[in-house]
Amino acid sequence: MPAVLSRARSLALACLLLPGLALAHGHLKSAEPAPDSTSSQAPKQLSLTFSEGIEASLSQVQLQRLDGQASTTITTGKVISGTDARTLEVPLEAPLPAGRYQVKWRVLAKDGHKTQGDYRFTVQ
Repeated sequence: MPAVLSRARSLALACLLLPGLALAHGHLKSAEPAPDSTSSQAPKQLSLTFSEGIEASLSQVQLQRLDGQASTTITTGKVISGTDARTLEVPLEAPLPAGRYQVKWRVLAKDGHKTQGDYRFTVQ
């Protein structure tokens, strides 16, 4: 009976710890411009902050202008590390005209896991 109880305790402990490990991938925590935001001033760069360290050289960020059913890719500078390992910065080569934009990102976290996502913002 003690062996069964010991295994049950070990299993319970593993169940408590493993969800935290599964959630340890690099998820987007905040961004500038913020998701679903509207601004009268065009940003000079994109800044994306993740839940953990990101490999900037192995990550991609793409900016598209949404025009109805069509989209146009906007030329940006190289993705670089921001003020800390969790932040990526993408300089914009030209001011953005008024319109709706979509940011698509694909990153490699320092733990080796890839994640991707997207969000939109508007410039008036």
